[in-house]
Amino acid sequence: MNHFPQAWGRPRDDTYGAYDPSFLHSSGPKAHTSSPIVTGTSVLAVKFKDGVVIAADNLASYGSLARFTDVKRLRTFNRRTVVGFGGDVSDMQYLDRLLLSLDIEENYGSSGHDLNARNLHTYLAKVMYKRRSDINPLWNQLLVAGLDGLDQPFLSSVDLLGTTFSSPTLATGFGAHLAQPLLRKVVDDEAQVGSVTREQATNAVRECMKVLFYRDARSLDKYSIAVITKDGVELKEDEQLENQSWAFAEMIKGYGTQTV
Repeated sequence: MNHFPQAWGRPRDDTYGAYDPSFLHSSGPKAHTSSPIVTGTSVLAVKFKDGVVIAADNLASYGSLARFTDVKRLRTFNRRTVVGFGGDVSDMQYLDRLLLSLDIEENYGSSGHDLNARNLHTYLAKVMYKRRSDINPLWNQLLVAGLDGLDQPFLSSVDLLGTTFSSPTLATGFGAHLAQPLLRKVVDDEAQVGSVTREQATNAVRECMKVLFYRDARSLDKYSIAVITKDGVELKEDEQLENQSWAFAEMIKGYGTQTV
């Protein structure tokens, strides 16, 4: 009988035959992620005259199961940029490590210049497009919010195909359908950004987070919100929705005992 430690826990060779590890080796083609498993939902952002407000809830869903309720999907980068992640959580963690290594490299650099929000958005767009070109995309949609090189509010998006666009209000996931119309009532175009205060922008985002909790099955009533201005990033990661009311549900046909 084999008493060597490397044989502990294995069936006896003299009874069952020698161990065959061939099943551990795949002879098929190399495969990439074809659909996300653990995902985060909407990220919302809106410009105001002095900066940008961005928010995302703290839920990561395992399919349709609300599995992880303390996943922070807003990441600060230096003192004037925040990145909001929607989509696959594992790819978000990969991008987070990538941004951390970039931040360390910039801090130890000798150029004396920091990457602003516009620079970081360009970098992330190149990363996403490169992975898409490799037929191995990162399954995320990102919102980059902060200040550009002239200290003006900057807000732009990049998706898993490397497609980019900018707007005074942006939202990912279900928020693109439910929150965008509400945000556009506050800021419809770039000309209106200068007349919007921090309080107006923050209240609009908080109200949209409440609407998403009512209407999006993949959302949560606990969320993170960040305000980026010239003074830096003010990030709150464990905010709770307030003044919730489900009275509107009585007007929905098919709710409860209501007949159509």
